[in-house]
Amino acid sequence: MIFIVDTNIVFAGLLKNSVTREILIDSPFILYAPETMVKEIRKHENLIIQKSGLSEEEFEALFNLLTDSIQILERHVYSESMEEAEKIIGHIDKGDAPFLALALSVPNNGIWTENIRHFGKQDKVKIWTTKDIIEMLGKI
Repeated sequence: MIFIVDTNIVFAGLLKNSVTREILIDSPFILYAPETMVKEIRKHENLIIQKSGLSEEEFEALFNLLTDSIQILERHVYSESMEEAEKIIGHIDKGDAPFLALALSVPNNGIWTENIRHFGKQDKVKIWTTKDIIEMLGKI
């Protein structure tokens, strides 16, 4: 299966040792994210370090480990779908548009996110929470 990974999933994997972290590190899936995900993580790096208790070196090592399993795709891959994505979700949160645009641009099974408040207001792409992923993994 192929999933677009929302930033909040990577945040969760960085903040604590969890099932989310385990799935990201040893993923049985193909995972994609727009390059904006990396920019957002970097923007909040100090806060993540503070909340997680990781040192800067531990943060870097863990960030690299988590993102090794995620193919980071540049804007040109999904730029043709940005206008549609912004119409669908941009009025809710403009930062979510690249994830939806990517999901509209490449073959995938949906977006893995905990942000159902935003993404749940659209019906173009299936939304998967971590709970959904865990349940699905239990059936494989």
